[in-house]
Amino acid sequence: MTTDFKISASAVHRLSCALALLLLCGPLGCARNIIRPGQLPQVYQAPPVTDIQSLDLSRLAGDTVSSELIERGDVLQVTVGSGVANDETVSVPLRVAEDGVANVPLVGRIPVAGLELEGCEQAIRAAAIENNIFRNPQVTVTMKQKRFNRVTLVGAVNKPGVYEISRSSSNLLAALVAAGGLAKDAGSDIEIRRGQPGQAPGSPALPGVSGDRTVDEQDRAGTAAHLAGYRPPAARLIPTQNMHVDLAAAAHSGQSGIQVRDGDVVMVMKQTTQPVHVIGLVAKPGQFQHPPNQQLRVLDAIAMAGGLSSQVADKIYVIRHVPDQPEPVVIQVSVRAAKTSGQENLALAPGDVVSVEQTPATVMVDALKSFVRFGVNAAAPVF
Repeated sequence: MTTDFKISASAVHRLSCALALLLLCGPLGCARNIIRPGQLPQVYQAPPVTDIQSLDLSRLAGDTVSSELIERGDVLQVTVGSGVANDETVSVPLRVAEDGVANVPLVGRIPVAGLELEGCEQAIRAAAIENNIFRNPQVTVTMKQKRFNRVTLVGAVNKPGVYEISRSSSNLLAALVAAGGLAKDAGSDIEIRRGQPGQAPGSPALPGVSGDRTVDEQDRAGTAAHLAGYRPPAARLIPTQNMHVDLAAAAHSGQSGIQVRDGDVVMVMKQTTQPVHVIGLVAKPGQFQHPPNQQLRVLDAIAMAGGLSSQVADKIYVIRHVPDQPEPVVIQVSVRAAKTSGQENLALAPGDVVSVEQTPATVMVDALKSFVRFGVNAAAPVF
């Protein structure tokens, strides 16, 4: 025995039309300000995505400096002899003062900062002869200890920690290399937190140090404190200023010479983005994380949601909230057009909502599928 259910064509038509009218507007409630991708103003477009891992960071490098270059704060081993047979020589370690001068025993104060070791030897020898100290002195200068800057790297780097970086190459690139490079989740924003060495909370400032001092003045003040033997622990450093660096912009422009100094803390910010929400006629609606350092487009988001749940679905609304804009913008995209047009395959911004909409076509197909399934089940024999 079989049971047949018959529904007139007019009833099917009326049902499908009613459903279509109810669902045409979707969750937007008949939104009015709908824009096509080709008409999207610049203010509503998704921000560009920069692959931080592919940046040419070598463009941040400063000028190459010789390893034998003498700088303020370096410790030299200076040996001076009269040049006479059986004469004793004087060998002493000397720290180059903040003004670039080394006080050589018997010879006096010699400007040595900026010279290489051989040039320093010549300068000391010439001064000894000019001052009638020695007629033919023998001078040897070696580098006993380079002055290093202790810089702390934290955040999205592969090896966070405290690193000693030579003052001659104490720049942002050297600091990042010392920390093993950028982590995969690194963003473009870097903050350099700068402390004022030698000043505890409530203590008076060092002579010549003020809030509006120049970089050179800060360096001189820090070295003066070091030479005076006043070297407070890192915990006593007082933040005086923060410097923000857009790593992508600096690399593209070739901005070199971004210096880091003793006591600086370099914070590499992680790339954080809001998820993209995919709703409507997809297999697995939900929220999906915007991939770091990659551009996410409409078809990518649909694929992440398991693809379309209706073969005839075509209309997509992308709902985008833009900072400082009172209302979100609604962008209408066609699935068919997106498969052949890069403009229609809209680039998504973090926080976008991608809604695959119901249309008369999708309602009709779903209704027909339901009737076919219902008819097959109803025609099944009943015993």
